[in-house]
Order: sequence, then C-alpha cells, then structure tokens
Amino acid sequence: MLCVLLPVSLAYAEKWHFPDVERIVAVGDVHGAYDGLIATLQGAGVIDDKLAWSGGKTHLVFTGDLLDRGAKSRDVMDLVMRLEKEALRDGGRVHLVLGNHEVMNLTGDLRYVANAEYIAFLDMEKRKERRRWYKRFKNGTPEDMDESTVLSQFNKKAPPGFFGHRRAFRHDGIYGKWLLEKPFIVVVNETAFVHGGLPAFVAEYGLEGPNVTLKQHLNEYVVTRDYLADNDVMSPIDRFKEIPKMFAGLANAGQIPDEYLDEVQTAIDLSESPLHWGAGPTWYRGTAMCNQLVEGDALNRVFRRIGASRVAMGHTPTVTRVVQQRMNGQVVEIDTGMLKSNYKGSGNALVIEGDALSVVNEDGRKDLSPIDHPLRVGHESLAISDAAMADILANGSIADTNSGGATWRIVTVTKGEHTVSAYFRELQGAEEGVILELAAYRLDRLLGLDMIPATVRRVIGDRQGIMQFIPEDAITELHRVASGRGKEMYCSREKQVAVMHVFDALINNQGRTPLSMLYSPDDWLLILIGHDTSFSTEVERPEYLRDIELTVGDQWRAALAKLDDDTLRTALGGVLDDARLAALARRRDALINKE
Repeated sequence: MLCVLLPVSLAYAEKWHFPDVERIVAVGDVHGAYDGLIATLQGAGVIDDKLAWSGGKTHLVFTGDLLDRGAKSRDVMDLVMRLEKEALRDGGRVHLVLGNHEVMNLTGDLRYVANAEYIAFLDMEKRKERRRWYKRFKNGTPEDMDESTVLSQFNKKAPPGFFGHRRAFRHDGIYGKWLLEKPFIVVVNETAFVHGGLPAFVAEYGLEGPNVTLKQHLNEYVVTRDYLADNDVMSPIDRFKEIPKMFAGLANAGQIPDEYLDEVQTAIDLSESPLHWGAGPTWYRGTAMCNQLVEGDALNRVFRRIGASRVAMGHTPTVTRVVQQRMNGQVVEIDTGMLKSNYKGSGNALVIEGDALSVVNEDGRKDLSPIDHPLRVGHESLAISDAAMADILANGSIADTNSGGATWRIVTVTKGEHTVSAYFRELQGAEEGVILELAAYRLDRLLGLDMIPATVRRVIGDRQGIMQFIPEDAITELHRVASGRGKEMYCSREKQVAVMHVFDALINNQGRTPLSMLYSPDDWLLILIGHDTSFSTEVERPEYLRDIELTVGDQWRAALAKLDDDTLRTALGGVLDDARLAALARRRDALINKE
C-alpha cells in the first residue's frame, strides 16, 4: 500500500535542506549507550563537561536508532531533546532522522526493547492501567490455567514499566509526539543523512516520499493503534507483527464491532507500508552492502533527485567498528557499534568541515579519518583483508580434506591464526599461458566487481595449480532455491545477477550455471566461480545470455573505459594469450557502445 503523495510547499521542503553549514557532526546508532554518546559528543566539541551545548553553529545529526537494546535509551532521548533547544539558541541545529528502532517502538514492534529500558518508565506506569490490561490478558487465557502461570506469562510480555513505556510512545506521549515530528532524511550542505540507506523509493518520490508519505503512514498507524487500544479492540501488549493475523481471525469470528472495522483495516493495510521493510529508508541496506557496479547508478539517481552528492548512514554496523567509506567517498558508514555490550564497538562521530571529513572517537582521538570499506569477497565477517586472504592461499600450510571432484579438490590452508577452506586445481601443461580462473579474478578486481573470491597460483609438491578461497558455509544458487533461503537479500539478487550477466558477456562465459553461483549466508552477496569456459576468441554473447537484456549503465561504462588495451595486457598478459586479449577488448568496446 502506498498513499498518494500530498503537495509539498517549498517552505515545507526547506525543512529538510540546510545549506551553508560550516561544521557538521554526525553520530550513528546509539542504542542506549548513554556514556559512550556523552564521551563522543564531548570529543567532538558539541557539549561541555556539564553536558550543555557548546557546539555554537554546528549542526549535529543523529542517524536514528537512539534506543533499543541499551539500558539508558530514555536518558539518550532526553539529552537529544534538550540539546535541540540549546543548539537553536546558539544558532546551531540538532537533527534526528528516524531509524527502524524508533519506528518499531512507535508501532509496537518491541522485539529489541531491553527490560532495563522498560524499568526506566516505571514512573509513568499507572497501577490502574496495569490491572486493566492484566484482566484483559487473563480473560484470553484458558480457564484451567492457574493464576501464577497467567501472571508469569503476563509479566514476561509486559515487564515492569511496560505500560509506562507504551504510554510514552503514544501519538500524544512525550516521546511519541516528539518522534512523530521527525523526518526520515535530511540534506545538510550536499550530504544526505538517513538511517538505513537510499532505496529506489527515494529516487522516484524525492524527499517527499519518506518525509511526507511514509510519515503519513507512520502517524496514521500510531493514531489508529492508540484509538483501537483506547476502545479495547486491542491491547498495548499486541505486537506489531501479530496484529494483521490477529485482526483477521477476530474479524472472521465476528468479534470486531462494526464501528471499528475501518480502523482495523487501516491498521492491517498500513502494516504493509514500505516503512516496515527493505524498500524503505530505515531498513534498506543496499547502499551499505552492494558494490558500486551493482548500486552506483541507482544511488546517483537518488542524489540527483534530492540534491545531494554524498550519504552518511547507520543501521549496518561496520565490520571494522570504525567509520568507513565506499563508492569513492559517496557513501559514509557511521554505525560503529557504540553499544559495547551488543556490538563490541565504540562511539565515533563523523565531522564534516567544507570538503574535509574527519572522525572523533569516544576516547578523545581527533586525528582519525574514514577508512575505505574493506574488500572481503566471501568473508565479510572475517577480519581478513582481500590481500591477506590471497597471502594465506599463496603461502599457508595445506592439508587435504576430500577429493571435491574430478577437477578441483578441497583443501584447508592455515597461516598464523587463520584457517580457511579453498579449492585447488592442478594446471595442465597446455594451460601455462592461459589460466582462465585467474584471469577472471584479476579482471574482477580491475573492474571493482568484487564477486570472485581470492585466487592465486600455487605449487603443491611438484604440481603447478591455482588456489581459490571458498567459504565453508557457502551454498550454491541451486541449493538456495531448493531450500528457500536468502529470499530477502540485503543486496538485491536481481541487481547482483544483472551485473553478473554483463561480466559474463564481457568474458564470454559459456559455463555459467546455478552451481557456479555461490552465497555466504553471513551477507548473501553473490560469489562467482567456474570460469574455465570463458575468454574465448568469439565476440558474440554466450548462449545463455542471447535472450537477456543487459543493463550497462554509467558505472559499468566508466569501469570498462578504464580497461584500455595497455591495462588489459599488463594485468592479464601472463594468463591470457594475445588472441583472447584482443577478443576481450572487442567485447569491452561492444558493451561500452551498447545503446
């Protein structure tokens, strides 16, 4: 469901654009880590030792997820609310864009609220209110259930402070009213700030899409939910994900009074809004997870639509737990896992002054800069760089584990504290100057495709061969489909496959099958293997691509244009012969010139 966009006046739209700001400080997911936040803000010079605003005209941006998981979420919100007022008095601003956890608390999706967070709202919980909802809860339990069991189940669903928490997050509650005024995206100078990422929804509708339409969805849902609870049609205990099924069952049983049927249907319809799933800006991870060839064109369409050239975002904790950048600095990832008990990270603030980006951390270091997003094809969760993985494969000690197949066999490779699985294939004499899998790997890295795992030459005893990393938990596309896994990939499967098609057309890969498409379930990013039938001297597309429309956008053309003949000869001359290099160049030119 998607409501029709309302007209937005220029004056209203300007609430989301803030030009000519001299200094910006941005902080990612806090998750109740109050102490880490205080140290980070003091390090960035926006609050003093008395926790008062000291940032002058600085714009301080929070990219959502102030709350959930951490015990001091209420303290964090109180601090941000106070700093908003103090900053305005000094000519500065504090911006909060909504994250998925703010939305979840507003809509009753309370999966990640810690009991300590509920306890912080005991002062707002009324005994009469708790007794009311306990009575309703008890009436819905089996008659033969003893009182102690009923009470235990009730307290598990509604810990002490629960109803104070729910009161505070109503549409007219102290935090609910405050949060419902916040946007999903703001643009300060030319940097967009958002929680999850910038999906196609924003390219299509601009800032009005999230900041008007999705806000309408959110406001209407919260108001409707509060109305239904006030009239005893539902309970604050009823969780967001359970409500559509619950209401459908009650409606089928004729247990919803006619005067509330419209509101019940509204709640069901609004539960399907992009607000709550990966197409919306609070959940979208494509900006953080997809590589530039997959996501770059889509991101640039968003930038053109909203008047930005860079995005800073949270939601996806950086694997290094420091501020990272990708896509040539167009994307800055600032969720560094501030809540140590859950994420083992620390507080970091991104500082933007003119064209300069720097980082301040909670330990007081101010000489830091965003680091490049590490390349880890097939091993995103391992603290091993692509270069380190190649070194392990080339120089680690080897043990056979099983035969693996007629051509490749699986081995384990150990160097230092790291042990990985890999495929080894012995080279035949005729292959000495033409090593197709190694050529595919090198070309992948030249393009920035980042889909082929680390591949190196390796000698085992008297056997010349190639070694290729393979994740132990990798599953093939064939197995993924059969098992039903990976249906909601963070980086769209359709986008990844479209990029694979262009690459296969470039290398004339005749052998692509679902068995040569792998995924590691820790990130569901596509991993390509099996290029032994690639790099022919033909220019025509592989048979499997003859009827597929290739998507060759600006990012692909820019990457291909960098592959001039000298670059190809230098990088691939030792693994492809002249005839294959010439054919590769002709296919490159055909793709660049594709209409």
